Amino acid sequence: MLKQIRYFQSVVRLGSFTAAAEEHYISQSAISQQIKALEDELGVKLLDRKKRSFTLTEAGSFFYKKSLVLVADYDSLVRELQKVSGNSGETLRVGLLKGYSGKEFNSAVSEFTVRYPDVTVEITHGNHDALYDLLRTGDIDIVLNDQRRAFSDEYVNIVLDIREYYAEISANSPLAQLDEAEISDLKNTPLILLSSPEQQETERRFYVNDLGFTSDIYFTEYIDDALMQVIQGNGFMPIEGSGDAVQTTTKPLKLLRNGKPIIRRYCAFMKAGRAADSSEENKHANEFINILKEQY
Repeated sequence: MLKQIRYFQSVVRLGSFTAAAEEHYISQSAISQQIKALEDELGVKLLDRKKRSFTLTEAGSFFYKKSLVLVADYDSLVRELQKVSGNSGETLRVGLLKGYSGKEFNSAVSEFTVRYPDVTVEITHGNHDALYDLLRTGDIDIVLNDQRRAFSDEYVNIVLDIREYYAEISANSPLAQLDEAEISDLKNTPLILLSSPEQQETERRFYVNDLGFTSDIYFTEYIDDALMQVIQGNGFMPIEGSGDAVQTTTKPLKLLRNGKPIIRRYCAFMKAGRAADSSEENKHANEFINILKEQY
């Protein structure tokens, strides 16, 4: 009955038998039959069906609300049982670039969790080289990162998006009146980077030698600290995402170099051998990447 309840919840949440069927990878007729079986089991009518739509009955509305609590409690119980038994279930280990502010990753995790509720997504934040090393040694399964080196045949290299560089600056800064600025215009404004101590020199070389920044560089390991510095006008922070302002107290400023936007390729990486591996663990890694591609 639990699976039928989940089907019912999806139909109500999505407002469509077709959409719910697609979410659960079954046919529309199959999910309709499952809802009918649930109604027969409960002995009440949950939905008033029309040609291309439906409405909840009074009993259906009551059951939907109560079932949400029931399923949430069940999922919590299963997680606790796994901990007690020493089996925490399967884990998908994903490395995420520190400071990334896009919404796509969170959406992918949410969608993946719906499809695979028994798999825990474990996230490790880090800089480019730190994440690359973790992938190389097998300590994480997937890396979401920017491209800083030529693609290698040893890895599956998927370009998710090509985006323009933005700087997050204080909304109180005179520069906030601009929509774009040359890197040279920011030479007197410190560049604030998220980095662990051991990665600072690598990050410094990339931003100075590869991208051409001439500003003083301040490092911090914490996004909240970086944002506080930006809000107070003590520097600017490069945005690893869509260019949307993190909050109303800051503003995204498109960065140019010689009149052209600076481009960053945002990619997903995994070891090449894993992509062809048919094990359950690698199936989850491949599925997560497929879901992630759908978000861009």
